Amino acid sequence: MHNQNKTIYGKNGKQSNWKIGTIGLAIVGVLIAMNLVLSRVGITTPVIRVTFAFLPIALIGILFGPFVAGISAALADLLAFVLLGGAGTLFPGFTLSALLTGVAYGLFLHRKDIRLRNIIAVEVVIALFIHIVLNTTWVFILTGNPLAVILPPRLIQNAVTLVVRVLAIWFLTNNKQLRAVYRKYSTAKK
Repeated sequence: MHNQNKTIYGKNGKQSNWKIGTIGLAIVGVLIAMNLVLSRVGITTPVIRVTFAFLPIALIGILFGPFVAGISAALADLLAFVLLGGAGTLFPGFTLSALLTGVAYGLFLHRKDIRLRNIIAVEVVIALFIHIVLNTTWVFILTGNPLAVILPPRLIQNAVTLVVRVLAIWFLTNNKQLRAVYRKYSTAKK
């Protein structure tokens, strides 16, 4: 009996943080569905596309940590392709990028006092490492276009969306009505 509990309980006998329960699983499911819907709605110009699909993944990271957020983001990426008809073939590089984005949100924002510097830090890491380096690499591999053609619009896109992302997450995490919800359902209870 004691060995069965090792998967749920840590060495010190306290419940491990990865177990989110039925309500937590339902919240994650709803947030993944919101991610899918928000990925289809956005402001599009010839150079920039702004969506709010990142917000549900950021909220999963805030509430449930890096592991759950990473898996949720990867699952959302796969579901978007399967359910919403992705363009071309499924490319695992973009799924890896989604996973790393969720992990980054969880690492920077879960179990922390969410301050503006934390939000800026996670968004800079995501923009520079994941969007500019990794996703540009994936686009280069898929299209074969030179980096001189791919990179400039991606730099503009990320500079604009970085500001939007920081402000949106800052607003959501500092909303007094939503704080009570975060405290109630988060695995980061203190």
